[in-house]
Amino acid sequence: MTSTDFPEPTLVPVNGVELEVFETGRENAGKPIVLCHGWPEHAFSWRHQMPALAAAGYHVIAPNQRGYGRSSRPDEVTDYDIAHLSGDLVALLDHYGYEDATFVGHDWGAFVVWGLTLLHPDRVNKVINLSLPYQERGEKPWIEFMEAVLGGDFYFVHFNRQPGVADAVFDDNTFRFLRNLYRKNEPPAEPQPGMALINLARADAPRGEPIMSDSELAVLVSAFETSGFTGTINWYRNLDRNWHLLAHADPIIHQPTLMIYGDRDLVARSENLAEFVPNVEVVSLDCGHWIQQEKPEETNRVITKWLEHQDRPS
Repeated sequence: MTSTDFPEPTLVPVNGVELEVFETGRENAGKPIVLCHGWPEHAFSWRHQMPALAAAGYHVIAPNQRGYGRSSRPDEVTDYDIAHLSGDLVALLDHYGYEDATFVGHDWGAFVVWGLTLLHPDRVNKVINLSLPYQERGEKPWIEFMEAVLGGDFYFVHFNRQPGVADAVFDDNTFRFLRNLYRKNEPPAEPQPGMALINLARADAPRGEPIMSDSELAVLVSAFETSGFTGTINWYRNLDRNWHLLAHADPIIHQPTLMIYGDRDLVARSENLAEFVPNVEVVSLDCGHWIQQEKPEETNRVITKWLEHQDRPS
């Protein structure tokens, strides 16, 4: 799919908000797969996967989650915690009349899919996550832990301790930030002082190679020029709240799971993934963080082959 033939969206009321939802494969009703984007992304990030999954027999549902695109952007920070984000997806299943679905997540979308599966295990039949592995709930809340280990300029910590600062920089430099962020094969560089993503948003020249065309990038730029970044960054501002909300959930993911890593992704792999996700298959692709956009054909092949195997009668 290109920027011109991406499906037209529908605004779907769920869980007290509206989500902008893109669909394909409606003729495959009864076999849903829900695609959950990351940050700072958009349902459009799944443009390469949607036709392939529809061709494989799935009803493909790709929402812009709350805070993104034309979906609702509540004012309260706490409206973006894992209870609300997973509740949106449960309500989306209810809207379509589905008891459960296969969920696919990338980056922050993967965190939401992990959390959804812990909080609402009966609504998830299979899990496919890209880049971000299961995050073990340690003794310290996540932001508190990151601050102690990585310092106040680490972007997760900065978003929480200096609310509004990064948001304003990204809003003022939307095109530059997204152009500079969506790159691959970036040459090594010396770390610079300050907050890395703010530096990136202000950098005059991008590094490495673009992972999308100018027209594709324009879809994201237009969406974020409309929505701003604050609602999307509020997801980060709930990490410690999420740590508390997940305290009483069974920490084991029991569903069949596919975990796809990028060999050059800066997101750390899990050293004990199988302890928490015992039914996991792990695949690595030769790419960076934006896996499904950097390696669309390979991603599609891995996902559809795994789904075919899972659906085969034992």
